[in-house]
Amino acid sequence: MRIIETRNLIKTYGGRHENDGNAVHALRGIDLDVEKGEMVALIGPSGSGKSTLMAILGCLDAPTGGSYTLDGRQVEGLAGAELAAIRNEKIGFVFQQYNLLPKATILRNVELPMLYAGVSRRERRERALDLLARVGLPDKVNVLPGALSGGQRQRVAIARALANRPALLLADEPTGALDSKTGQEVLDLFGELHAQGNTVVLVTHDPKIAALAERRVELRDGLLWDGEQREKAAA
Repeated sequence: MRIIETRNLIKTYGGRHENDGNAVHALRGIDLDVEKGEMVALIGPSGSGKSTLMAILGCLDAPTGGSYTLDGRQVEGLAGAELAAIRNEKIGFVFQQYNLLPKATILRNVELPMLYAGVSRRERRERALDLLARVGLPDKVNVLPGALSGGQRQRVAIARALANRPALLLADEPTGALDSKTGQEVLDLFGELHAQGNTVVLVTHDPKIAALAERRVELRDGLLWDGEQREKAAA
């Protein structure tokens, strides 16, 4: 089953029309498929378009052109409340800076997406406790994020991302704020989640992180940089 399918995905910023000389072409026609259970790394240098593609895949932004199907749902052209509902239902986000609520307990942070999804109080608690156990933090449920190490906070963020059992786990530089040892522990956790059948897309510029994925997708200048393009560049 295909979780992500994009066809001729285009994103243009600025300018009055696509051919305007002032327009910035962030994505120039991306065809990308990700199957259920895959672990894929989106890689590329700064300015390559990977952050723009991540934002569109995460329904945080809309493409200028082309199509995007997420877990069988056509999502390009949607806006506002519809996109927010899809984000909450279909996508789990893990960011470099954790984005935890500082005055809420760890348990409450993990429960929050389920609250927005209308999950009952009892099920929210049971699911959050189970997720915190899965990420190795069963004894931290009543502490605040500030009392945890960076690696522990990222584990909480991963548990929160899994709360609504999303079709897609989307991680943007998930170890960027961590030391190498702690970062490796978090990467090991992503590997475990993938082994359990979760679909994971990692956005990174770090080749060590990309090596964890079973497939790497490279972007350059808003285009997928495939084998054919490498051969042309080398000729």
